[in-house]
Amino acid sequence: MQSSKRCLLLMSLAVVPGLMLRLQDPAAQDPARGRRRPDGSDDATNNTNSANFPAASTKAMLEERQKSIKKDVEKLYNLAAQLKTEVEQTDATTVLSLAMLKKAEEIEKLAKQIKDRAKG
Repeated sequence: MQSSKRCLLLMSLAVVPGLMLRLQDPAAQDPARGRRRPDGSDDATNNTNSANFPAASTKAMLEERQKSIKKDVEKLYNLAAQLKTEVEQTDATTVLSLAMLKKAEEIEKLAKQIKDRAKG
């Protein structure tokens, strides 16, 4: 049981760098960006006339969402770093503390929120 908890904590720490890279790579956020039709025109998904909302408000909303995601990723990174130091300081023969388990659950919840927000 103890090793499975540690394994879960270490796997949750492995997710953080992937999320950081995903948020820093603009092409990963919008796979349709930069696509062109064979005739050289832009793809229909990038056509600003196809949107029902004004481009400025959509852009502002997306920028706000990105700021929120970045803030949450920073918080996730800090929580994961704190948990990592606590796990490293814990003796391998003792049971993980309740505070560490709650922190791991908080990390999981925050990672899920970031994932859902990044999907749109």
